[in-house]
Amino acid sequence: MPASDTVCRLTLGLGVLIATTHTLAAPSPVAGARASAMAGTGVAVAQPAAANLTNPAMMASRYHARGNEVDLILPSFTVQLADDEDVVDQIDRVQDTIDRLENSARQQQIPQAQAAAKDLDNQLRALDRDTARLDAGLAFSLAVPSPELSVGVFSRASVRFTARGDISDEDLALLQLVEDDPLAAAAAISISDDLQSRGRTLAASIAEVGVAFARSIRLAEDHHLALGVTPKWVRLETFEYDVRVDEFDEDDFDRDENRTDDSQLNLDLGAAYTFGERQQWNAGLAIRNLVPMDLQSRGGLTFEVDPKVTAGLAHRGVYHVVTAELDLTEQPGFGFSDDQRWLALGAEFDVAMLAQVRLGLRHNLAGEDQHRGVEEDSQLTLGLGLSPFGARLDIAAVLSDTEQGGAIELGWRF
Repeated sequence: MPASDTVCRLTLGLGVLIATTHTLAAPSPVAGARASAMAGTGVAVAQPAAANLTNPAMMASRYHARGNEVDLILPSFTVQLADDEDVVDQIDRVQDTIDRLENSARQQQIPQAQAAAKDLDNQLRALDRDTARLDAGLAFSLAVPSPELSVGVFSRASVRFTARGDISDEDLALLQLVEDDPLAAAAAISISDDLQSRGRTLAASIAEVGVAFARSIRLAEDHHLALGVTPKWVRLETFEYDVRVDEFDEDDFDRDENRTDDSQLNLDLGAAYTFGERQQWNAGLAIRNLVPMDLQSRGGLTFEVDPKVTAGLAHRGVYHVVTAELDLTEQPGFGFSDDQRWLALGAEFDVAMLAQVRLGLRHNLAGEDQHRGVEEDSQLTLGLGLSPFGARLDIAAVLSDTEQGGAIELGWRF
């Protein structure tokens, strides 16, 4: 099946989740297309509307070149896909081969049954521990900067959907017997009842709605400190679907018996310190999800949302912005995901205040030699922004050895 068909099928699974939760949700939060193009940075460079999503203090920061314009994101959408192994398609082929093996045995076509057993053996070996993953997110944000008190509102949600094959050694031994023994091949009319290999899907989601407040304080002639706080409502959900590979149906993973959820109030905090003769330097610090949260899936896996502390430093010139950012805390992976702690570098180059070229590079300092599923190591990002007459269109691409993705965002300043 072509790769485009796989994307469509994974997207269909995502659509089922959206319909069930009434929102689009996930562990990796949406930070905006500009941030995506600059390696996920934003703590020291976020524009006002994006500040709601990264560092609320940046909403009031004197670092911005355009003053106190109202800023709107409507909307920002991101998607990333890692499926080099075509996992869903592999499971479909396994199911077809099981049917072929049983039909051949039922009709006493022994050589055909043995050939199907060999094909099934190869397919199961290829499927073992292969993982497909789809990440998607959606965000809306409005910021109203003010010299006295900047206010913003936002809503965002994202989802991580994974599919994986876990193969039983006993199944491989049984198939080897069918390959070698005509009597075993003749008796394989219901071999699916004996197979224990499993197809698994796992989805974790997070949705947030919040209000952000920020204030700038003048410390000295060229030094300003902005402080921000974001009270918000956070909802977590998990879906875990684990069945024998012959019974696997990706449309079934969202049933109520596979779902858990929880929600509570939480808090983001931020600070931004602007300095330099032309206020060209900015240092940012953000703490997301000050209150730890966790949720167990139906199968007993724990989805953890721990406080995330990120520090950033940025330099702004007439035609450029350059920033570096480091996660000071490690975020635990869920299910088939690696832990994450990113070091990121991003840059933006402006053309006559009408177009922006962006690029970035980030590396996961918490990456493991033995990955749980999809490797999360280094990513290259790039993007383009167009901003005529206050309107904005930002697009981004994310590339790595294991996944590809992109982001698109519409916005206005007025």
